[in-house]
Amino acid sequence: MVSTLRIPRLVVAAPSSGSGKTTVATGLMAAFTGRGLTVSPHKAGPDYIDPGYHALATGRPGRNLDAYLCGTELLGPLFAHGAAGADLAVVEGVMGLYDGAAGQGELASTAQLAKVLRAPVVLVVDGSSQSRSVAALVHGFASWDPEVRIGGVILNKVGSDRHEELLRDALDEAGVDVLGVLRRTPQAATPSRHLGLVPVAEREPDAVAAVAAMAEQVRAGCDLDALWALARSAPPLTGAPWDPAGALAGAGTPPPSGPRPVVAVAGGAAFTFSYAEHAELLTAAGAEVVPFDPLRDEHLPESAGALVIGGGFPEVYAPELSANAALRAEVAALAAAGAPVAAECAGLLYLARELDGAPMCGVLDASARMTERLTLGYRDAVAVGDSVLAPAGTRVSGHEFHRTRLEPGAGTEPAWGVVRPGPPRTEGFVRGGVHASYLHVHWAALPTAASRLVARAVRPGAPV
Repeated sequence: MVSTLRIPRLVVAAPSSGSGKTTVATGLMAAFTGRGLTVSPHKAGPDYIDPGYHALATGRPGRNLDAYLCGTELLGPLFAHGAAGADLAVVEGVMGLYDGAAGQGELASTAQLAKVLRAPVVLVVDGSSQSRSVAALVHGFASWDPEVRIGGVILNKVGSDRHEELLRDALDEAGVDVLGVLRRTPQAATPSRHLGLVPVAEREPDAVAAVAAMAEQVRAGCDLDALWALARSAPPLTGAPWDPAGALAGAGTPPPSGPRPVVAVAGGAAFTFSYAEHAELLTAAGAEVVPFDPLRDEHLPESAGALVIGGGFPEVYAPELSANAALRAEVAALAAAGAPVAAECAGLLYLARELDGAPMCGVLDASARMTERLTLGYRDAVAVGDSVLAPAGTRVSGHEFHRTRLEPGAGTEPAWGVVRPGPPRTEGFVRGGVHASYLHVHWAALPTAASRLVARAVRPGAPV
């Protein structure tokens, strides 16, 4: 059903990575939530970590909007689904405003997303090493694409009152509104490591304190009334919100019937990477989704008939994961019984025989180790054969992001044939009901992955 969405919204962007988008976006979310507004948090691109901070700031799931993974046509519907019932939506951009999928124009850029959402852009500019030049920089970004509306600037890392005066004067000459000024401060700093920020689940209550500090910075340095007015200037959006049940029906999946199988979904500090829509699709497909923490829980959820293990940082917790031998044995037994197991990246490593010398689940005859080389980027792939997630020939768009290497053994078939970028290659493992791969795929673009997995799941009371 086509509807009209009248929600105030802002896109927080920057000229480049490292300018302070996460601090500003998360601080805005928390500050407006503190004013009593229901804020819907969103993140451009495939990143899983920033949405964790967004969720902490707002009390709502952080949701990704990625044109490469989901297709441009799903951006508006997914946004409308996530923003339902909210008073304000704040979207954190990715990289620089006009950066997207390499070599593919504006695809998956913050600029493209802002145009699809018809949302004003707040440009976060690192002012630490410039004064009057800031006007030329902002003018260039504002004039590059006339369809992108730069509603104002928030200056970050400003050193002094005099520095602020120089920056403001320059932008006043350029006719650009300054909506906030943030001083250099370590208070809201969030620690990073080999794959970016440390996820929220690994650093509570420090993460709570960091979000509170971001909110205080924004409250002290930004004109929230002007930002609220800018957000309310966004025009209505029309279209049907994405709906998990509707997505499954549109893919030809019959409504669920019979007992609801239990799908165990790994979480906790070691497995923090997941898209909110995955659990929603599994539920709509007829499953009871039950989270568990491989670092703490010695057993799978009761009556577990399928297993989903997403991405995260098992390499950081390899000794602790290895020490939980009881759970590793249950995972191996479930997989050996033919129950469906879907694993991405970190999940792939957890299913391997060992990781950096620490024994893992041994579901796959493969050995994993950390490397210095970062593997990062969008991928186009095709299913090599039939699996629990997709029939042979299914084409997907995914994302790869890791610093590990896997040495495979025998007895498995590849999951995907990667056709772009670079020369064709195979990737991942399919064995029985197991589908394990480095490739992160957004199931909103492949809803039948959820229905196939649930259809194969062992029902409560059935022998495993």
